[in-house]
Amino acid sequence: MPDTLELPNGDVVAPDDVFLYNDYPYRLVWLDDETYAFELAPLYWGDSGMNVPFHDREALVDQWDTDSEGLLSPDGWDRWLDHAQSDPRFDDGEVRALAEELPGVDPRPDETTDGPLARIRSLLDR
Repeated sequence: MPDTLELPNGDVVAPDDVFLYNDYPYRLVWLDDETYAFELAPLYWGDSGMNVPFHDREALVDQWDTDSEGLLSPDGWDRWLDHAQSDPRFDDGEVRALAEELPGVDPRPDETTDGPLARIRSLLDR
């Protein structure tokens, strides 16, 4: 089993790397399986049965679309998180959990304990 996989955009990833595939952060999982060589596990939903299996790299190339960017810089992940916060497909808990896992990203504050509404509630409780 190889240690790394070259993504269709040329980035090389290992199982610990997080990369953007179809507008969602994933990790590589190598499989010891006769049918599939590897799968991509969604960062938040990993081990939930939502992994995407591939027979080989060519199958990944076929499914790689414009929302797949590969490895991102911390600034790139920050921009992605900003987008995810306003996207109704993601709830606040998922965005917070993703922020904790993304490389180089400071976790987002929990709006119930930090932020403008929490400060107003604190002032009103005095």
